[in-house]
Amino acid sequence: MYYPFSWLRSAVRLTSYLLIFALTGWYMDDMVLAVAVGATGLLAINYWQLFKLNRWLWHSRKMSPPTVTGVWEHIYEGIYYLQRRNRNKRKELGALVKRFREGSEALPDAAVVVDSKACIIWCNRLARLELGLKWPSDAGRRLDNLIRHPDFIAYFHESDFNHPIEVPSPTNPSKSFEYRVMPYGEEHLLVIARDVTRVSQLEEMRKDFVANVSHELRTPLTVISGYLEILPDTEQNPMVNKALGEMSAQTQRMQSLIEDLLVLSRIEASSERIYENTVNMPVMLQQLEKEAATLNKEKQHQIHFHVDTSLIVYGVETELRSACSNLVFNAVHYTPKGGEIHVYWRREDDGAKFIVADNGDGIEQNHLARLTERFYRVDKARSRKTGGSGLGLSIVKHVLSHHNSHLEIASEMGKGTTFSFLLDEELLAETP
Repeated sequence: MYYPFSWLRSAVRLTSYLLIFALTGWYMDDMVLAVAVGATGLLAINYWQLFKLNRWLWHSRKMSPPTVTGVWEHIYEGIYYLQRRNRNKRKELGALVKRFREGSEALPDAAVVVDSKACIIWCNRLARLELGLKWPSDAGRRLDNLIRHPDFIAYFHESDFNHPIEVPSPTNPSKSFEYRVMPYGEEHLLVIARDVTRVSQLEEMRKDFVANVSHELRTPLTVISGYLEILPDTEQNPMVNKALGEMSAQTQRMQSLIEDLLVLSRIEASSERIYENTVNMPVMLQQLEKEAATLNKEKQHQIHFHVDTSLIVYGVETELRSACSNLVFNAVHYTPKGGEIHVYWRREDDGAKFIVADNGDGIEQNHLARLTERFYRVDKARSRKTGGSGLGLSIVKHVLSHHNSHLEIASEMGKGTTFSFLLDEELLAETP
């Protein structure tokens, strides 16, 4: 145990020890020799204690220190106390590491820890099973030398981990893994691999189902629509005329819905690279302005296009046209009669921005987050009157995702709504 005044006791003992030799020397009339002999003895005793301390620290297997007295007793006790404290800390750290490993082994995903040079530091059991890693023989090897898929290697070297990547399993090509990389510690990365095979299969089945059903429905609807057009009006039975008119309207609405579904399916399945072709947006918007004017005959809105004629971009023209036309036509359809609509295509500091702003009724805030969902409608009755399919903004969302952008929506009740998206400056092309 540590005594706060132990140094005072040691000083008193040392003084008493030397005083005895000094008195002996004074009595024998040779004080210097007596003090020198006492100091030599004291030095020998301390060297002997240092020898015992060294032997205890490096060669003895006993944790308890040797029995000594004086100042060396406190030194031994201090070292023994530090040893016990460090031993307890090692036990606590060992228990913590054990709990961490048990928790990581219980993860439903494969987990790998790598350093700043992509060398493997640790991996859990699922990583060994699903990714084919071997522990501990693979410790220190580069992860990108063991997972050799080109997409994963490119993703890993780009160091842009904001979004996950999906690639086939290195041990089973029929499986798909979603890799997510997160900073771990100061200079480490945690790689999480999740089996998304079932999810990918279901998504593919959904896409195929929608595309196939939409395609198969086109033929019968075309036949029905054709026969409805050639059926003559009959003055004897107004109810028949009303029924035929309603059937024609609903058939056209269903045809529009199927066309939108097919467009959405094509966009989802598109593998066209956005950097391979340029899109002359001013020419496309000029044509879109004419189409909006034709659509606007009944509503009589004031539609103003503000277009930077020198601003062209890289992208897929059919997709960007679909996105822009959906936003403009939605504004025409849903803005009350006699409204005002402004369409902007302009350059900004970080890219090119497309904006459609109207002064209509506005949209409540609780609807904004769900507007791009398929078939979501703010007002179902109004959508039926305008013939909307509920897929327009979903198409816009997928088009913008393909072009590394997203749809921004701002609305205020009674003042209007603004839809906009920004194409990154990397997509800007030079004017020919």
